[in-house]
Amino acid sequence: MSTFKIKKGDTVKVIAGKDKDKEGKVMSVDRKNKKVLVEGINMITKHEKPSAANQNGGIVQKEAAIDASNVMYVHKGKATRIGFKIENGKKVRFAKSTGDIVD
Repeated sequence: MSTFKIKKGDTVKVIAGKDKDKEGKVMSVDRKNKKVLVEGINMITKHEKPSAANQNGGIVQKEAAIDASNVMYVHKGKATRIGFKIENGKKVRFAKSTGDIVD
């Protein structure tokens, strides 16, 4: 399985789909299905039954997962590709546009 270049907490820009050019923070990553959940992106309307968490139920707006190939990491305000390199014996991510280490 290849390594995932997007992690939880990253700021990403949508590059394809109905929310193209919008930016948001990654809330979760599903490595198995190669999907990410981005705050405020790919909003859907869901009908929910009353439950302990939501007493009234009703129609709620929530984020749906988006394919990881449709988002790009944002570094210093610009979307960039991510690469990996070994730095001091550790594998780190770096922004390909600037060469800066991301984490």
